[in-house]
Amino acid sequence: MEVGVAATIRDVARLAGVSPSTVSRALSLPGMVNAATRARVAAAVDQLGYEPNRAARGLITGRTGTIGLVVPDLANPFFAGVTKGVQARARRHDVSVFVADTDEDPAAEAGLVRALSKQVDGVILCSPRASNDELAAIAQDTTVVLVNRAAEGIPGVTYDNEGGMRQAVAHLVALGHQRIAWVGGPAKSWSTQHRGLGLRNAAEELRAKLAPVGNFAPTYEGGMAAADQVIATGATAVVAYNDLVAIGLLARLHARGLSVPGDLSVVGVDDIAMASMARPALTTVRLPKQEAGRIAVELLLTMLDDPESTAASAGADGELRGELHGELHGELHGELIVRDSTGPAPRTQPSD
Repeated sequence: MEVGVAATIRDVARLAGVSPSTVSRALSLPGMVNAATRARVAAAVDQLGYEPNRAARGLITGRTGTIGLVVPDLANPFFAGVTKGVQARARRHDVSVFVADTDEDPAAEAGLVRALSKQVDGVILCSPRASNDELAAIAQDTTVVLVNRAAEGIPGVTYDNEGGMRQAVAHLVALGHQRIAWVGGPAKSWSTQHRGLGLRNAAEELRAKLAPVGNFAPTYEGGMAAADQVIATGATAVVAYNDLVAIGLLARLHARGLSVPGDLSVVGVDDIAMASMARPALTTVRLPKQEAGRIAVELLLTMLDDPESTAASAGADGELRGELHGELHGELHGELIVRDSTGPAPRTQPSD
């Protein structure tokens, strides 16, 4: 074979002493080839650096070698982090990723998934706003894995939102805060519901007062809009739906002449890069974003390889096995990162 010329399946067959069709079966349907022959083919592939043509492989397997990823807003660094994890793990499996952005429009989700399903083997749906019934209908049309959302019968990767919120409340109570405001995100967001539940449970357990101020866009502007209502609650601390909302709160509180954390402590969720660059640096519940993306790819590929699978397997390297349990579901835990936006409560706190 000439130097610089890519190896072909015939080159592999010649070196392994088998036919090209046997090489094809060994690579795409290894169970139909005996172990000794598979070993010879594998050695030849390694020696020649052979890379199977994706289109040709697709003719054999019926797979496109691509997956879809649908997110609510690529401008949100949380979803950018998940996307990086998806792409990195897909690349390891020689799979391409098509990314679609719903622009926080729940009505666009089903249409995007159905459009993608005609071009990909399966879809990862991140933080969907659709109802459980709508998700069940989507899952009937294509293989789907969820990220940051749980829905019965659909595999997914979630975060322990309630555990993360308990860490935040315990931190604030330890600093002396007795009244804590909560700025929720989109009303249809699964995370909004479960973070709110976690806050309520933790506040009750730790004897703090929780003051919800409503649902706001999961953006910097959403935080700006919520700030005056937070001040009106008389709370000495606030937990925001995400870091973007928390950073918006910081900006508006500064404009109102309030000191953070002197007058009001602020906690976010996600730990995006901007959290540590904010002034003051933001205390937040760090969520493993790229890890969620990697696990989602493993779940999706497991389903595609074995549609009847009910026990999760996290991939040949075993890296993710400890994170998966039950029926193709993974749960990741958050970690409170304490920075400068939280401090001791003011000595004088408002009474009921």
